[in-house]
Amino acid sequence: MASLGRALRAAATHPRPGRGPAPGPGPRPLSSGAGPAAEKSVPYQRTLKEAGDPAAARGPSRPLPSAADVVVIGGGSLGCQTLYHLAKLGVRGVLLERERLTSGTTWHTAGLLWQLRPSDVEVELLAHTRRVVSRDLEAETGLHTGWIQNGGLFIASNRQRLDEYKRLMSLGKAYGVESHVLSPAETKALYPLMNVEDLYGTLYVPHDGTMDPAGTCSTLARAATARGAQVIENCPVTGIRVRTDDFGVRRVAAVETEHGTLQTPCVVNCAGVWAEAVGRMAGVKVPLVAMHHAYVVTERIEGIQNMPNVRDHDASVYLRLQGDALSVGGYEANPIFWEEVSDKFAFGLFDLDWDVFTQHIEGAVNRVPVLEKTGVKSTVCGPESFTPDHKPLMGEAPELRGFFLGCGFNSAGMMLGGGCGQELAHWIVHGRPEKDMYGYDIRRFHHSLTDHRRWIRERSHESYAKNYAVVFPHDEPLAGRNMRTDPLHKELLARGCVFQERHGWERPGWFNPGGAAPVLAYDYYGAYGHQAHQDYAYNRLLGAEYTFDFPPHHEVIRQECLACRGAAAVFDMSYFGKFYLVGADARKAADWLFSADVSRPPGATVYTCMLNARGGTESDLTVSRLAPGPKAAALAPAFEGDGFYLAVGGAVAQHNWSHITSVLQDQRFRCQLIDSSEDLGMISIQGPASRAILQEVLEADLSNEAFPFSTHQLVRAAGHLVRAMRLSFVGELGWELHIPRPACVPVYRAVMAAGAKHGLVNAGYRAIDSLSIEKGYRHWHADLRPDDSPLEAGLAFTCKLKSEVAFLGREALQRQRAAGLRRRLVCFTVDEKVPMFGLEAIWRDGQVVGHVRRADFGFAIDKTVAYGYIRDPSGGPVSPDFVKSGDYSLERMGVAYPARAHLKSPFDPDNKRVKGIY
Repeated sequence: MASLGRALRAAATHPRPGRGPAPGPGPRPLSSGAGPAAEKSVPYQRTLKEAGDPAAARGPSRPLPSAADVVVIGGGSLGCQTLYHLAKLGVRGVLLERERLTSGTTWHTAGLLWQLRPSDVEVELLAHTRRVVSRDLEAETGLHTGWIQNGGLFIASNRQRLDEYKRLMSLGKAYGVESHVLSPAETKALYPLMNVEDLYGTLYVPHDGTMDPAGTCSTLARAATARGAQVIENCPVTGIRVRTDDFGVRRVAAVETEHGTLQTPCVVNCAGVWAEAVGRMAGVKVPLVAMHHAYVVTERIEGIQNMPNVRDHDASVYLRLQGDALSVGGYEANPIFWEEVSDKFAFGLFDLDWDVFTQHIEGAVNRVPVLEKTGVKSTVCGPESFTPDHKPLMGEAPELRGFFLGCGFNSAGMMLGGGCGQELAHWIVHGRPEKDMYGYDIRRFHHSLTDHRRWIRERSHESYAKNYAVVFPHDEPLAGRNMRTDPLHKELLARGCVFQERHGWERPGWFNPGGAAPVLAYDYYGAYGHQAHQDYAYNRLLGAEYTFDFPPHHEVIRQECLACRGAAAVFDMSYFGKFYLVGADARKAADWLFSADVSRPPGATVYTCMLNARGGTESDLTVSRLAPGPKAAALAPAFEGDGFYLAVGGAVAQHNWSHITSVLQDQRFRCQLIDSSEDLGMISIQGPASRAILQEVLEADLSNEAFPFSTHQLVRAAGHLVRAMRLSFVGELGWELHIPRPACVPVYRAVMAAGAKHGLVNAGYRAIDSLSIEKGYRHWHADLRPDDSPLEAGLAFTCKLKSEVAFLGREALQRQRAAGLRRRLVCFTVDEKVPMFGLEAIWRDGQVVGHVRRADFGFAIDKTVAYGYIRDPSGGPVSPDFVKSGDYSLERMGVAYPARAHLKSPFDPDNKRVKGIY
């Protein structure tokens, strides 16, 4: 059998025929014809592939029941884990697999499990998977799943990579994950075959390990069926039957197969690469693409036994221990798309394209030099599904009630399967997952993107190609940009705006004094015959942000922040979601949906939360009461009864829309939810000079008496009718202007002209992040998540608990209040000038009590500000006295910095500035 070194030389000297520039990222040949031939087989002792008479596969493995509470489609890792966790909750589901368990993509997976990721939620999900495969299943069934705890080793060949690993180590301390940063010499002692000459260090996690797909899935199936679930193989699904209820809502009714129909109200799409096709059966959009993903298995290597698995991120390669051999794979910049996904593909593999795979060999041979002369035993190139943000697709589809997704796992389905299977089961049974799963929720994507093929393809490619890239705090995608731009986009671009992207929207990040930096069409990093952009200003500015120190543009953002504090700043917030809730039951719906009392007179604006049944925070937003009117306009629809105007963060607008819609359907409220996000722009003018500036632009009295805080009015601005709201998200005197799209540019220009003599500046969301954390204002999905209650987050004032009005989540909050808070969000400041970004461990009196959720630098107080939830290690309530009595430090990259805890905002704690008192 040929060696890896020979494969490397063969690929270099025998380029693939016709490898010239391609017209685009279209189909590629499945086989290059270059490089050595190798047997195509996975490196496991056994698989679940049918070994008997092929005729036996024509019928289902057991009779089809007529009905089921839940039908899981797909017998891979996620399908089996979901079925198992449903069974543990008492739901006897039915799993349908078109061929045999694991036959799609699970059977050939590498099965690696790394416990540390740059996400606290993923650390929790991975921990549960590890418990299931290493302990729970064997205890339940007496069967060994094939789990091997051989440890994991992350390689750092530059300073930034080592800093990233130190951040992971600090986060791991908050979750009890043992890890150690090793020197090159210590790494060599642990892994003698490794080349360490180019290393800065490594991160060693001794309890990482390897899973066996066949052993894990067969044991999961055994455990689930023992609890009453059913697994039916050789039963392809051919359709999803849908009914429309008397409220006009589409709901799952049945699953059709080649062998009969199952009546069911709930389907879980765990079909992996084939999930998009299953979604089409139900009219559900599933934004994923299929790609080839490969590894090779070496011949025996003397001395490799018992070595940890290795991830060399900078070489984009992993080395998985396989007994006395290694599996070598990674992520390349030019993956092959599987254009025509076959529904007959089972236990199948593609020919390995050595041209594409060569880059992994280079990295592997550099890291473990003995590989150069080691033979290739087999090649494994199979299909995997990948998503636009490299995160799974989970939760209930917004298009169809009762249709859940558990797919798009980006080759991490084994690793994340246990945690995600548990959360899916809770989602189905209890209506919400236990953990914060927003980052995986299908509702994170705007509906205009979920079937936009170019956007899905570009973003999925970039996410795949950058999978091993350092996760920097201020990184932005280059793919799929300029999909949704607001009315001021061109105006701000000309003024030097450096844009961020949030689910399709371009929003201002900060303003570059050096001039315009447009985002160009995606160049696929020069792959597939594309010409990589040269002298790309936006990419150059973005690259300068690739640091865990203060970024080069720190001073620019400082100037934006201090201008807001000292004079005024204008923020373009047009990407915000803007909804109207109107109709006969609108007030009833508002009372139930919103935690605060929004049944105020027309003209009032209220900051509130929306909760789930567990008391977790699904959103924070502002709700403005409207007066009814017979004539529709951009600033208010025609309606009778009650009406409310909702303004929500643009990055989470689709999530808000879906949550509200589901609640309206479940409660059968007779009202309309109208989306005017694209019809209205929004700018916010904040700072001590905001009143003087706007008094020249608005035809209204802006005094405290005429225009109090938390009110709104229809006024004219530069001759155009706008809705002005006196609100602040940065802790200053200020107003928001909600403007019909055609009037946005003239109104903005009028504001800028009036503000010139007052020192008005443009500012972006980087400044908002700093200003808001300095003032103690919460950010949803950072300080506030669906598993955080308003009581824990210090937002009890947003909850109408003193009234008798029922609202969603009220009972859970009452129980929590009666029992005492087991955790509490606390503000910390650090005197030392050190950047923090979140995930830092929080130490109290020598014990880890939590981790930082969000951190930034507060320029007015000249300190780093951090927020995180803390617990009492003894399990008791976290009272204000407990918070005040501790001695705190925040651990950043292994170094602890003394910190001070605050129960109130360290900036303007008496809220004088929002009242105009300076």
